[in-house]
Amino acid sequence: MAMQNRAPQKAEQVYEFLRRAIIMMEIAPGDAIVEKDICAQLDISRTPVREAVQKLAEEGLVNVVPHSGSYVSRISYQVAEEGFVIRRALEIESVRRAALRFTEPGGQELQAIMARMRDLVSTGQLDSYIEEDDALHSALARMSGMPRIWKFITMAKVHLDRMRQLSAPVPGHLAMVTEQHAAIVAAVGAGKADQAELAMRIHLESSFEVMTRLYQEKASMFSPEDR
Repeated sequence: MAMQNRAPQKAEQVYEFLRRAIIMMEIAPGDAIVEKDICAQLDISRTPVREAVQKLAEEGLVNVVPHSGSYVSRISYQVAEEGFVIRRALEIESVRRAALRFTEPGGQELQAIMARMRDLVSTGQLDSYIEEDDALHSALARMSGMPRIWKFITMAKVHLDRMRQLSAPVPGHLAMVTEQHAAIVAAVGAGKADQAELAMRIHLESSFEVMTRLYQEKASMFSPEDR
């Protein structure tokens, strides 16, 4: 897979490639980031790879150890919990506004996403489901009239997203999450702001409860500083 030749974009492309692989657990916590392997895989020089790794380190996804190498950071439960608190506050406010500003085209978009999510639950396509999950929350944030709020939510939920990868395969979890999403969409579609807010709170808090149980069960995936 060769990267495009425009130099200013190369580091950003490597960053997006590695960030997704880390969040989707394709590169596991504690694994080394081997520059020469990334260069060979993406047909790119080392400079943009190093720039991308430095950006990931600033985001807390990679640990750069002098004279040793770069390693995918273990998940920080503390940072994930902080991200959860920030996300809950922002999404509860944005979903309330989305309900008050509801439009038919917006409702059609939400229903289309819900239909895809239900299909993906039935076929067990976890990665695609998670992408649609984000698409639904992003659409709701956009419909709130605050289009930039999703950017702040995305920044806050980095470690939450990694925990979500652990929770997705839990039996029955995606089915439960899908019904919670349906309740949110129904409330927004009915213009019921209080109900939409409550449905979003229930969804986010119950999901974090599942993630917290996994933190206790899968300690090796998490930072030892949390224990």
